[in-house]
Amino acid sequence: MSGPLDSNHTHGSQTLSTAPKTCILAQLALRFSPDCDLPRTRTNSNEFPLRLRLSSPPPPKKGRSTTVSRRASRNECAPEVFNQRACLKWFQEYSQNDDPNIMGPDGVEKFCSDINVKPEDIVMLVLAWKMKAKQMAYFTQEEWLQGMTEMSCDSIEKLCYKLDSLRNLLKDSATFKSIYRYSFDFTKDKDQRSLEIETAKSMLRVLLADQWNLFPQFMKFLDESKYKVINKDQWANILEFTRYVRDDLSNYDYDGAWPVLLDEFVEWLGKDNSMNQSEV
Repeated sequence: MSGPLDSNHTHGSQTLSTAPKTCILAQLALRFSPDCDLPRTRTNSNEFPLRLRLSSPPPPKKGRSTTVSRRASRNECAPEVFNQRACLKWFQEYSQNDDPNIMGPDGVEKFCSDINVKPEDIVMLVLAWKMKAKQMAYFTQEEWLQGMTEMSCDSIEKLCYKLDSLRNLLKDSATFKSIYRYSFDFTKDKDQRSLEIETAKSMLRVLLADQWNLFPQFMKFLDESKYKVINKDQWANILEFTRYVRDDLSNYDYDGAWPVLLDEFVEWLGKDNSMNQSEV
């Protein structure tokens, strides 16, 4: 078959002359110039315009190089595969010297630094929830592998890429509730059934400060109250209170099944508001 620069190549009803190659290129440049009024028809609907074909590289020869090229192209499109060995090697960078199956506080701090996240960032709580970690500031190798496998992360780069999607999980009401309830057992000491009040306040600040308008008042109430710990039932109901009770407390049911803690908060809030109004 004749090539695009063959001296006998035809285009439409015209035939290119058998002039020297420089003359042929001059005719082509004139014929396909943007200012040329000649029609730019194609001889075949599947062909590119000749000007594009001239600027394109020649098709590769069939053979081993073509096969390798196609194989490389398929690999570029293929999803990344989780590498368990790389994931475990990554964990060993943070594990304790005396127990390679445990990442302790120092390792967690270094891990946070490597992914450019503060330890108190809520995304670390989401990450712990993904791993089903049982104790704050500690990850076991088993927990690490379980969570990272689920997220298909075996390197810092992959995890950093997933951080935004982990934060977005908090926007789902059911997922947030699951993470909130998980945080109680995750945060409390193993040998205790309740959260120390200061620990509870710190965790509530991470979880609720940005989404509950009455949060500052609740923190003030806890500071002035007699409570030294928060139990699991109180912890769960604080979230329900933030979701179902209006900021003006107009729909609060005093005869409902709310914990005494929240009944006292509502009573305290009423007195606090009265005092503020009298001062004005």
